[in-house]
Amino acid sequence: MSVIAVAAAPHVRELFLDPGTAAALRRLGEVRLPADGADVGDEAVLARLLADADVVVTGWGTAPLTAAVLAAAPRLRLLAHTGAGVKPFVTPESFARGVRVTQAGDAMAYAVGEQALALTLAMLHRLHRFDHALRSGADWASAKDAPPRRELRGATVGVVGASRTGRAYLGLVRTFGARVLVADPYLSDAEAVALGVERVGLEELLARSPVLSLHAPVLPETIGMIGAPELALLPDRALLVNTARSALVDETALLAELRTGRIDAALDVFDAEPLPVDHPFRRLPNVLLTPHEAAGTVESRRRAGAIVVAEIDRFLRGRQLAHEVRPEQLARMG
Repeated sequence: MSVIAVAAAPHVRELFLDPGTAAALRRLGEVRLPADGADVGDEAVLARLLADADVVVTGWGTAPLTAAVLAAAPRLRLLAHTGAGVKPFVTPESFARGVRVTQAGDAMAYAVGEQALALTLAMLHRLHRFDHALRSGADWASAKDAPPRRELRGATVGVVGASRTGRAYLGLVRTFGARVLVADPYLSDAEAVALGVERVGLEELLARSPVLSLHAPVLPETIGMIGAPELALLPDRALLVNTARSALVDETALLAELRTGRIDAALDVFDAEPLPVDHPFRRLPNVLLTPHEAAGTVESRRRAGAIVVAEIDRFLRGRQLAHEVRPEQLARMG
């Protein structure tokens, strides 16, 4: 019988493995859990857990598969991650050892797209400004004094990155009647036509987009891709939504632009997380903040758990994995 080590803390297991999914996992093999109180972020703890494991299920805080961990886990052949980003866990040594990798990023795309839509709608209707004014003690008339409100129907929305989340978001805003521009060097003209979007360069997208939503991965070429010059291209009263990664944006430049009041922003990701309690973003009326929770719906977590179990089942049966990450793909993943 195959041994499946679940290298995740209890609260992570509860989020991703509901009773039915956990039962399905147990039907695939012998499930090993960390000892109570054990920290799977400790390489020595992880090494002991994987001593005779064929499969490891990873979550937030799991230690990487270093050479030392791999040396203690001679049978390990699959890493199945409950999230999307596998870079913290896989290593050149793990690929060299033949450990295959799969992940559940598809499960989270819709949730992130839907939150990006919710943030877009909230900003278009200036809900964040109204809320800030009323909570800060502004009188009724002053609280009503906000920039003009707009509808999503008929609006032009720029999407940077035709990723899974980008495609989920653009599909949703198109349903509301928005026109969508996409900047993504990997998106072909044929794919753009199939998605019903216009493919343009980044500078053109910024200049034409009253609404901008970021969905690109963090790669050497995307770090800081939205800096002061790019922000200056946005139309007055533009709205920026970032549910992707903070590294895509020069945070200092964004703060300076926001302080002018020229644009508004909705941010789910930050350079420093947790966001410091004294961070200037918290005090600006034109900023809508969420604590890096765009993917955190109940349904998203349950889908992720189901994907992981299905992938392990495929692996153990010798079938093709549906969500495998190969070494050459890792460089393009955020």
